[in-house]
Amino acid sequence: MTELTEKDLKAALEGAAGAVDLDQATRGLLARADGENLVDVAYAGMDSPFGRLLLAATDRGVVKLALPSHGGKHLSEDEILVELAQAVSPRVLEAPKRLDPARRELDAYFEGRLKRFQVPVDWRLSRGFTDKVLHVVAGIPYGQTRSYGEVAGEAGNPRAFRAAGTACGANPVPLIVPCHRVVQAGGNPGNYGGGPEMKRALLELEGALEPD
Repeated sequence: MTELTEKDLKAALEGAAGAVDLDQATRGLLARADGENLVDVAYAGMDSPFGRLLLAATDRGVVKLALPSHGGKHLSEDEILVELAQAVSPRVLEAPKRLDPARRELDAYFEGRLKRFQVPVDWRLSRGFTDKVLHVVAGIPYGQTRSYGEVAGEAGNPRAFRAAGTACGANPVPLIVPCHRVVQAGGNPGNYGGGPEMKRALLELEGALEPD
């Protein structure tokens, strides 16, 4: 079967004869594609207190959560979608309804009403020691922290604290897999994909760090 993309669908609609409500027709065709299981990776954006987030999910769970840029090197939305198409499946479509459970939980988390995410995670973008580290990180309770060395030890290699830091930096599903709860041995929050200010704010939200 020819791979179906959102651009293909919109191009077909734009080429159709007659007066058509393009937005309505696009929504209908995308819904049909979703209903006929032609979508392997659904994605949607959402606003957060820290800026725009991009989420993507497969039938296994959330596979990607991209944080907003805070001065570091971050990929654009198009670049993220290309990476997902290459790593997971080229059948990537914007399908917000499929991300509604994750978006509701994230909203509740930011409002201080949710302490444990229930949405499933698709771990396929994490491999090897990184996968072991992130599974340890996923078990760190709300309001608590672990050092990189402690996480490395729980993942099976106590000396690999630097590799544990690298694994946290490569976390494809931050917030839901709470790598912000991994800090330096002395208690300093350290670096974070969304920027150190965001990490500090998340730890303060959870009561794991006193406000300045």
